[in-house]
Amino acid sequence: MSYSHQSVLFQDVWFAYDTSASRILVGFSANFPRGWTGIVGANGSGKSTILKLAAGELSSQQGQINIPGYAIYYPQRTDEPPEMLDNFIEQPDKEAYKIKGRLGIEDHWLDRWGTLSHGERKRAQIAVALWLQPQVLAVDEPLNHLDLDARDMVAGALQSYNGIGLLVSHDRELLDTLCQQCLFLEPPEAIMRPGNYSKGRHQAQMDEAYLHDQRLLAKWALGKLKREASRRRGAASQANKRRSKRGLASKDHDARAKIDLARVTGKDGTAGKLLRQMDGLLKHAQEKLSQIKVKKEYEMGIWLPGSQAKCDILFSLTAGSLPLGEENRLCFPDLAMRPGDRIALTGPNGSGKSTLVRHIMGLIDTSRIRVTYLPQEVDITASKQLIHQVRHLSNEKKGHMMQIVSRLGSRPHRLLESTEPSPGEVRKILLAMGITHEPNLIVMDEPTNHMDLPSIECLESALSDCPCGLLLVSHDRRFLGSLTRTRWDIKQKDEKEREFELCEYL
Repeated sequence: MSYSHQSVLFQDVWFAYDTSASRILVGFSANFPRGWTGIVGANGSGKSTILKLAAGELSSQQGQINIPGYAIYYPQRTDEPPEMLDNFIEQPDKEAYKIKGRLGIEDHWLDRWGTLSHGERKRAQIAVALWLQPQVLAVDEPLNHLDLDARDMVAGALQSYNGIGLLVSHDRELLDTLCQQCLFLEPPEAIMRPGNYSKGRHQAQMDEAYLHDQRLLAKWALGKLKREASRRRGAASQANKRRSKRGLASKDHDARAKIDLARVTGKDGTAGKLLRQMDGLLKHAQEKLSQIKVKKEYEMGIWLPGSQAKCDILFSLTAGSLPLGEENRLCFPDLAMRPGDRIALTGPNGSGKSTLVRHIMGLIDTSRIRVTYLPQEVDITASKQLIHQVRHLSNEKKGHMMQIVSRLGSRPHRLLESTEPSPGEVRKILLAMGITHEPNLIVMDEPTNHMDLPSIECLESALSDCPCGLLLVSHDRRFLGSLTRTRWDIKQKDEKEREFELCEYL
């Protein structure tokens, strides 16, 4: 199918949800051409809203949106099977077979949707979208919870799409692979930058640094002019005094004659003229300074005040195995973690990573080792209990925690007002609580899931500088590559034996 070369065009679009007191988009304009455009920004900046508007799922309250043809939006959640999945599975056409093979889609998936993994559901979602060949495809966080193999399959499939693609993702590798331009949302601004995420972010940093330099120069120039104006004002005041006859004796004819001569020749009026010129220069300098807009900055960046435990070994495991459900098992060799180790635990979904982490947590002597643990998921009930717990902390402890949350990119007042915090916000609260314990060991199970890019990069920077031990479970290769030195990798030993095996790589 040949795709239209038209663009999705937003012109002066305004949008607010009925339940929100403020607008998500104000006078928003953007052009989304053929190819993939990444949409990045903090939680709550309007990323998903733009996807829904581009696909016609929402309508703007003001402005125009041009959508050139058939559009599909796929959300993060995969609770329900995508429409037309049954047609796709039953179709014998060549394109359907090709997509099924590429994404590993099996014919019985629709019948057992409730038992499919999130990764399998996401692959089915993407497969149907590619088979339907829409002119516009808007995809929200397609790699959440996917293991490395599934990530590679989905990324490769999305790369084959030739229409107008809009992508929201916290995966920097995917954004760099797919996108030809990125929209950076920094309310109230939205800036489209050419190139992939890394190029756009680098350009954003350069632009912001340039604006800060220009503003500093303008402030310096304004200060210099103000000092000169003050000097000239003093000179003009002295000149005015010299031109005044007040205080002269009525018979001091020589002094009065000199003043009359200065008035006629304008000699002592020069200072006044220079002062008036300076007033014009000052006004121009103040206008120039006011025109240099730099974005409002919330202080980002956290410090993890951890330390290495005063012991030789944080924990050790004797070679053995763990049951994974009724049939599978995870086998592992002798394992040990020292105080300064940084370990990545990797493997496909269902291979026992979280089971192993929970087993390890039960082995650690918390009476002598301070541990901060972030689980993979926190259910709604536990999330509400967490918010309740934070609200009832002392003002000092609550203030300290909220400062950390703020530095991870969330606005504390909104968080405390929420009855159901988002999964990303829950992770930030758990991390903030853990930081107050000054840990010797940090254990995180899929820490980048649900978190926005600014928060991920902030967390990555903090963990990089932290002296304590790290055990990180993640499918985010870039995150692990920057923070870990040892890998515990789990692979399926034999499909028939239903066993997984862990190997250690330095």
